[in-house]
Amino acid sequence: MPENLLKGKVGIITGALDENSIAWKTALKVKEQGGRFVLTNAPIAMRMGAIKELAQECNTIVIPADATVIEDIEKLYAEAKEFLGADFDFLLHSIGMSPNIRKGRSYGDLNYEWAMKSYDVSAISFHKMMQVAEKMDVMKEWGSIIGLSYIAAQRVYPFYTDMADAKALLESIARGYGYRFGKAKKVRVNTISQSPTKTTAGTGIGGFDSFFNFAEALSPLGNASAEACADYIVTLFSDLTRMVTMQNLFHDGGYSFTGISEEIMEKFKDL
Repeated sequence: MPENLLKGKVGIITGALDENSIAWKTALKVKEQGGRFVLTNAPIAMRMGAIKELAQECNTIVIPADATVIEDIEKLYAEAKEFLGADFDFLLHSIGMSPNIRKGRSYGDLNYEWAMKSYDVSAISFHKMMQVAEKMDVMKEWGSIIGLSYIAAQRVYPFYTDMADAKALLESIARGYGYRFGKAKKVRVNTISQSPTKTTAGTGIGGFDSFFNFAEALSPLGNASAEACADYIVTLFSDLTRMVTMQNLFHDGGYSFTGISEEIMEKFKDL
């Protein structure tokens, strides 16, 4: 990758939990490419992870914020702008969770209060972050905002339950706000539909290992790693992708457009 793709650019990276997370890898890649940023996560998530260690490595600070709370987002943006000394060129929304999945509730037995929490944390927070950014006018022209999605927004994966609905909402918000922010300030908004990835969040979903292996066998390039996803995010933060917006971009080794592979056919030929 060319050097200094993000030189002079500043922004916010949410959701870095530990060294396996896409947001964590992205922070390291952004630093490597000359970008500056602040890190943020919900206070409860910060207690679970090691984000302060990442901040030290990246010569930055951590600003605790619950992305479902407008006042927290306003405080985050104000403090981040003061620390960085400028409006933002990029925002990464890497936030998602489902109490129903965590507690083993099936799609036909959802706790609806938990489902609303899933939608708020995993999708509506994306809208809140952009709405507050617009109202506070903290995004620079030609900035880039990215949310992390999954192909369950388009296809049925029984184990993904209400998170599939949340991802569909996330992608719709990206299109709606992508249009609005594009017209207002040439800011582009996209989502990335990543391969199943061995993050703390991913491996917490039932049947993850089996599906990871299935996707690996189906994808002509194999599963995309968290580090490869971070590289892709860097390109989308850069000026090289200025005309890409309102898209859900599949970063999955070709999985999304592969019907069947020889490896999968081999497993079923003698049944």
